[in-house]
Amino acid sequence: MGLLSVLKQSNVIYVIFGITFLTSGLIINFFQCLLYFGLRPFSIYLYRKINCYLCYSLYSQLVFVPEWWSELDIVLYMNKDDVEKFKKNHKYILMNHRYEIDWLCGWIICERTGVLGNCKAYVKKSLQYVPILGWAWRFAGYIFMERNWEKDKEVITSQIKELVNYPDSISLLLCAEGTRFTTEKLEASQKFAQKANLPILNYHLTPRTKGFVASLPHMRGKISDIYDMQLQFKSDDPVKPTLTNLLQGKRITAYICLFRIPLEEVPEDEKGAEEWLHKHYEKKDRMAESFEQTGDFFELSGVPKLEKITLKRRYNSLVNIIFWAVVVNAPILYYLIIILLSGSIIYFSIGASSIFLICLLLQRMIGMSKISKSSSYGTDDKKLK
Repeated sequence: MGLLSVLKQSNVIYVIFGITFLTSGLIINFFQCLLYFGLRPFSIYLYRKINCYLCYSLYSQLVFVPEWWSELDIVLYMNKDDVEKFKKNHKYILMNHRYEIDWLCGWIICERTGVLGNCKAYVKKSLQYVPILGWAWRFAGYIFMERNWEKDKEVITSQIKELVNYPDSISLLLCAEGTRFTTEKLEASQKFAQKANLPILNYHLTPRTKGFVASLPHMRGKISDIYDMQLQFKSDDPVKPTLTNLLQGKRITAYICLFRIPLEEVPEDEKGAEEWLHKHYEKKDRMAESFEQTGDFFELSGVPKLEKITLKRRYNSLVNIIFWAVVVNAPILYYLIIILLSGSIIYFSIGASSIFLICLLLQRMIGMSKISKSSSYGTDDKKLK
């Protein structure tokens, strides 16, 4: 086992990661707060520009883990002509929600195309109170959903009107299934689909159409394309796609099919848009089934084959994590040395307690991504309606 392999298994490295991310995250949150109250009332344009870089500095620390630490391999199928459009234009992304790290794989695509700083998504409202990421998302204009439709509809309307006026390209992600895939949720989803006379899916949950349909009128004329991102991992791969495995430096291969759909292809009436989304998820289900059976998205799905392309890694996330690691850990190391040399039991206890607390927070953040810890939303018929 080489030195790098040993380091990737070392708890010391995890502590350094944790200290770097948590401390830098709070620093970034502090500056976001200052800008939100001090700059935004006078110049929304300038606030959004600066906040994009702050968000990037935070998000790219997480992207560093699969990109450089575990060297996650991405096999991407996409039309080459669509890459530049993906980079330059506002975009609406539909993605399946099956894995612990699906959101991180989406961020990797955004990082490699240079649009990571302006990634947005529909997320649970409770997440806005989570320090660092939740606070950053709040300042960045994420769409926080209460799962109370009357309130959510108003939030969607106001937020999308703001987002489509951003000065730079935004990527708005919707996981239309509403919650992460589990076997229990699939059974409930299939029962609901059968009762409602909707397509019965085997690899996705029945999509919730309200958020999608409510968003469309405010996107037309501002967002020209929807991008469907179908993500799969091979089920027989011994290394499972989990955040823990990424932190341990284990290499994983992700397979992504990303294709562009002109927004004008989606009917303007609500009924037509709902039917379009259900048919689209039937297509996604065929692609998932084809991949599970053959290792190929296209062989059995009837979907036209896209070419395999390569989006090169950028050094930005690597440089960013090195910068923060030095800025954060150099003074901490200095004070740790002073504490050890002082011989004070009190100071030593404070230092040890701080490190222990950081480890607990890091474990809690990792735990939030685990499928076993996902919400129970969608496990009964009432919640599916």
